[in-house]
Amino acid sequence: MLLMLSLFVGTLAGCGVWLLLRARTFDTVLGLTLLSYAVNLFIFAMGRVKVAADPIVQKGVVSTLATTADPLPQALVLTAIVISFAMTAVLLGIALRSYQQTGSDHVDGAGREDAPR
Repeated sequence: MLLMLSLFVGTLAGCGVWLLLRARTFDTVLGLTLLSYAVNLFIFAMGRVKVAADPIVQKGVVSTLATTADPLPQALVLTAIVISFAMTAVLLGIALRSYQQTGSDHVDGAGREDAPR
């Protein structure tokens, strides 16, 4: 399970970096979103992925990391999801305004017709 999760995190991070290096604003926004998903899954995996572990302490059970889930990575990921959603909304707003101003979605404002051949 952990091997599949790490391969998935690596694939998401690789695709995110590849999209970040593209020259279009939508690709850049999508790359940042994929990269933030990869970081969220990485943080979640650092909290020891457990199946059917209780997230809260029960009465009469000794609370150790072997019997309960670690709530700190879950709280960090929840906060990061909210922040990445707001960041995506702001970046899409900036990209839309840039497209309206320049008429191109190229990151430096030049379209394909303006590029040197």
